[in-house]
Amino acid sequence: MRYMYYYQTPVGKIGIAEENGAITNLWFPTDSLPVTADLWETPVLKRAAKQLTGYFAGGRHPFTVPLAPQGTAFMQSVWAELRKIPYGETRTYGEIACALGKPNGARAVGMANNKNPVPILIPCHRVIGRNGKLTGYRGGLAVKEKLLTLEGVLR
Repeated sequence: MRYMYYYQTPVGKIGIAEENGAITNLWFPTDSLPVTADLWETPVLKRAAKQLTGYFAGGRHPFTVPLAPQGTAFMQSVWAELRKIPYGETRTYGEIACALGKPNGARAVGMANNKNPVPILIPCHRVIGRNGKLTGYRGGLAVKEKLLTLEGVLR
């Protein structure tokens, strides 16, 4: 069974979904929400919300809630690499591609980044353009800027 619940955060009301004890999705206010989940706050969803609350309060601890995002093998490899980016640091799409052994794969990394079903928990907001500028973000550039400011990357 798939469950979801809504939480108010500094970046707006978000929806979080879990299935079989792991987080599968996080939706921003601008996203289309699924209709195939029951509205119910499970222990895993409460734990995810508590960790997000700590993050938004300036906590630097990594997220430990179990994640189960769905995607291709390549997407999974990109998302695993994103989870290695420390709090308060950024990487470029090209750096992620090189770390995956695909030096010409920056565009593919960008597409996988865009399809990340669990933003914030998998920190795709920490990926920037090679010129140091903020590039697209599913939650919008204002949200990306807010997250990077919270982490001290932007002043």
